[in-house]
Amino acid sequence: MPHAPQEQLATLQTDLRALQDGTLTPHAFSEQARAHGELLSALPERYTQVLHNLLDRLESSALFAEESCSFSQKDLTDSLQMWVDKAGTQLTP
Repeated sequence: MPHAPQEQLATLQTDLRALQDGTLTPHAFSEQARAHGELLSALPERYTQVLHNLLDRLESSALFAEESCSFSQKDLTDSLQMWVDKAGTQLTP
């Protein structure tokens, strides 16, 4: 399936919107994002490292109240959106 990475990226974008509007939990988003193996293998390795770092921070932030966490979920979702955008440019021939 030559378009599998693009399809997984589109699914990740949809899941990110669900996370932002509260219909998907941070843990569920993280679990689903980590499962996009074809997408991650189609990107340079640093993309996987950055995504996993963001997901780790997202999961950690979900364990604490907003004010007791050193980074906000909004900042993390903004960073995840930037990751999705940049990943899209990497997949475009």
